[in-house]
Amino acid sequence: MYPLATSWYTRRMRVFVAGATGAIGRPLIPKLLAAGHEVTGMTRSEERAEGVRRAGARAVVCDAFDVEGVRAAVREARAEAVMHQLTALPERLDFRDKELYSATNRLRTAGTTTLLDAAREAGARRFVCQSIAFACAPVGDWVKSEDAPLMENLPGTFGEGVRAVAAMERQVVEAEGLDGLVLRYGFFYGPGTYYGEGGSTTSDVRRRRMPVVGRGSGMFSFVHLDDAADATVIAVERGASGVYNIVDDDPAPMREWLPVFAEAAGAKRPLRVPAWVAKLVAGEGVVAYALTLRGASNAKAESELGWRPAHPSWRQGFAETLEA
Repeated sequence: MYPLATSWYTRRMRVFVAGATGAIGRPLIPKLLAAGHEVTGMTRSEERAEGVRRAGARAVVCDAFDVEGVRAAVREARAEAVMHQLTALPERLDFRDKELYSATNRLRTAGTTTLLDAAREAGARRFVCQSIAFACAPVGDWVKSEDAPLMENLPGTFGEGVRAVAAMERQVVEAEGLDGLVLRYGFFYGPGTYYGEGGSTTSDVRRRRMPVVGRGSGMFSFVHLDDAADATVIAVERGASGVYNIVDDDPAPMREWLPVFAEAAGAKRPLRVPAWVAKLVAGEGVVAYALTLRGASNAKAESELGWRPAHPSWRQGFAETLEA
């Protein structure tokens, strides 16, 4: 849960959510409404717009790359705060696909520019943007603060994605005339996520298609979807411009969390495979994740936003959210 904010943002605001039917948009809309805000949710299809309306918010159907349409929608909503929750990831991640992040990269670059311009034109004063907490350069400490450099020099598909993330973050925190907050979410788990019931990762683990690679030393930071949504509501209401890691209290290496996840999912214990085998089968990017990924600290979000995750660790959270 989150404490009451103490700034002018505690009053009822008109909030525009781009990506209202995505993984975090779905729990976010009712939480914003429960906090007393007037919400307009943007989505690409009329079918999904009905879900926004059923939640009690106003819906607008618009493609994020329709520049004039987005500007008109934000202007019509008279938005005081704009939320960028846009991604375009597939239901299953294939790290060998060279176009895996292409659409999301465009949303994080051109889409961010469009939303920032629309926010300023509408007279908004607050801009909250979704980012990722698992893009820090794999050097030094295994758990990183927001000041750690990102792995922008990484080659290949994931490197392109990180560069798009870095460009997006700079746009937001440097946005003139706006309080720009970037929320770096950890790996989502919970309903509608890769690590949720019916998610592709859960399916792979149950079929023993997700092994511990090599030493399994890569450090992962998770966050329950509801906790991420709670933090996002707080970011609408308070906090200075800047970057915040939104993760639970328990970063852990792959060799530690994956067997716990498998048990929660009712699966057999994960296999272990040498790094060279995983590289041949799944690609170099998967091996880098499994061996060198860095976790993230939530100390700044806790001290400056007053946010604490209701699910402080995946150790209990996995079991609570999966049907073993």
